[in-house]
Amino acid sequence: MKYDEKAFSAIQTDTDAGKENEHMCGIVGYIGEKQAAPILLDGLSRLEYRGYDSAGLAVRDGDRDIEVVKAKGRLRKLAEKTDDGNAMIGCCGIGHTRWATHGEPSEINAHPHSSEKLVTDAPGVAGVHNGIIENYQELKDKLLRKGYTFYSQTDTEVAVKLVDYYYHKYQVGPIDALAKTMVRVRGSYALAVMFRDYPGEIWVARKDSPMIIGVREGESYVASDVPAILNYVRNVYYIGNMEMARLTAGDVHFYNIDGDEIFKEPVEITWDAQAAEKGGYEHFMMKEIHEQPKAVADTIRSVVKDAEGVPRIDLSEVGFTDEVIRDISQICIVACGSAWHVGMASQYVFEDLARIPVRVELASEFRYRKPLLDPNGLVVVISQSGETADSLAALREAKKNGIKTLAIVNVVGSSIAREADYVFYTLAGPEIAVATTKAYSTQLIASYLLAMHFGYVRGTLEDAPYVKMLEELQTIPDKISQILTEKERLQWFASKFANAHDIFFIGRGLDYAVSLEGSLKMKEISYIHSEAYAAGELKHGTISLIEDHILVIGVLTQDDLYEKTVSNMVECKARGAYLMGLTSYGHYVIEDTADFTVYIPKTDPHFAASLAVIPLQLLGYYTSLARGLDVDKPRNLAKSVTVE
Repeated sequence: MKYDEKAFSAIQTDTDAGKENEHMCGIVGYIGEKQAAPILLDGLSRLEYRGYDSAGLAVRDGDRDIEVVKAKGRLRKLAEKTDDGNAMIGCCGIGHTRWATHGEPSEINAHPHSSEKLVTDAPGVAGVHNGIIENYQELKDKLLRKGYTFYSQTDTEVAVKLVDYYYHKYQVGPIDALAKTMVRVRGSYALAVMFRDYPGEIWVARKDSPMIIGVREGESYVASDVPAILNYVRNVYYIGNMEMARLTAGDVHFYNIDGDEIFKEPVEITWDAQAAEKGGYEHFMMKEIHEQPKAVADTIRSVVKDAEGVPRIDLSEVGFTDEVIRDISQICIVACGSAWHVGMASQYVFEDLARIPVRVELASEFRYRKPLLDPNGLVVVISQSGETADSLAALREAKKNGIKTLAIVNVVGSSIAREADYVFYTLAGPEIAVATTKAYSTQLIASYLLAMHFGYVRGTLEDAPYVKMLEELQTIPDKISQILTEKERLQWFASKFANAHDIFFIGRGLDYAVSLEGSLKMKEISYIHSEAYAAGELKHGTISLIEDHILVIGVLTQDDLYEKTVSNMVECKARGAYLMGLTSYGHYVIEDTADFTVYIPKTDPHFAASLAVIPLQLLGYYTSLARGLDVDKPRNLAKSVTVE
């Protein structure tokens, strides 16, 4: 089985389960003839984009005891502590980068965790874990009654000691011990374990948190994300939900929860490992901003086909039939973060083109109430990784109520993709920077395509405008490229406001939706407080915050709302605000109002968000750069959000 670059797209993760914000951790494991620790460190370095606060390794040399080394902070501290891994002898090991959920960031709380009483003891069982154990306190109390003691505050130590408990109590092998643990644990996990009694072997188990396994002659790898092992192996296996595996050098066996062996086909990854490198750019974020024309074009080409020289949308690979589309009574879009902003924008496009009621829900809110969903409705779940925990929980809630579900995701085979009734894969490719850019842009394009097709099939969008819009949509990649040629003006402007304390983004309709994303880009990587408001709401309280020299950015791409938003900008200027206007070519009169203006090419107003977001991404990037911050790894954030 083979996935090429187009089909395979990005392999990044958030998780499953009904967790809200996935564990932002990374797992790497290796068995072979080479020294394990340097390989583990290299793999973990390729998962740094996920965010972490500590890291650790567990390595063993043949029959010798498992050696564990941990460090708080960046991975380089662990590398220094182990002489780049050279000080840890052995060809079998597991490594981990941790994002704290249970227990503060510390060396003690870092993974790997041990079955022994003290973190310094040579472990009988050592393990690493992504995810979250919901009933860890209940399990901890049980183990305390059985004589176990705990040195950390983590749920992972509980999981490792539960494996040890079943292993010794029932005198069973690793598979049975893992299976008993899986049945007892509530929550999500990708678990990799080494047993003192089984040298040269790694045992893994998975529920809802992603995990892949790679095998080549004489070597086996396990990781939570493909980039970690892409330099070493191209054939990978995806371990399924509630499944386990036993890795030895060059071999792997899979088991179901009953302990029965099962067979899996490997998947060959053919996209270039260099896709995860910076390619000459200073930061991944800037590289990914410049990759948007290609990502958008690829996503369009995946479903737009020429029919005798006329473009047509073909959703056969998505799974939709015209009958299904005609029967849909309403749409509920559910997402988190930037994907939710995509939903906010696509709401306007769907309702206008398809004349179908749409509401947009935050997944974290949707899952904790009892939504009133029409049996003939459609729930659309948008997620870059296809693993976002809140979004996955919302998907499952919809399915539980018998509602049809559509996933817009960037990762083939991800949990949301597997569980949804229909799947639209975006083709953004690997996205490394924490602040999303190209994934957002491809999700927007997917939403436009769906809205146009729905309108065409339902008879609310006639053939001529449908074809004209498709032709215009195909010009979006070149227009994004045109905007990128003028980025130096934004760099200069960002340097003027690098010390700002507050920034406000305002707009109406689709311009309000793109303002939400612009504000998020600014705050998440520059740490400047910013807010997005529907421009007409300013006078209902927020305008009291406007004072001298506060930057107000007005987005004005919708012709029918242009004058109203200009009026709101004038109100801000009267109170001392410094105004930036973002509008389409031709609206040069804005320069009478705005102190600084950015122009984007003209396009169909339904698609304007795809162009307007580019200067806002650049503005956030350059502001962060001017403040001397880590653009790709903003504090307290991570690429994957898959635990509650």
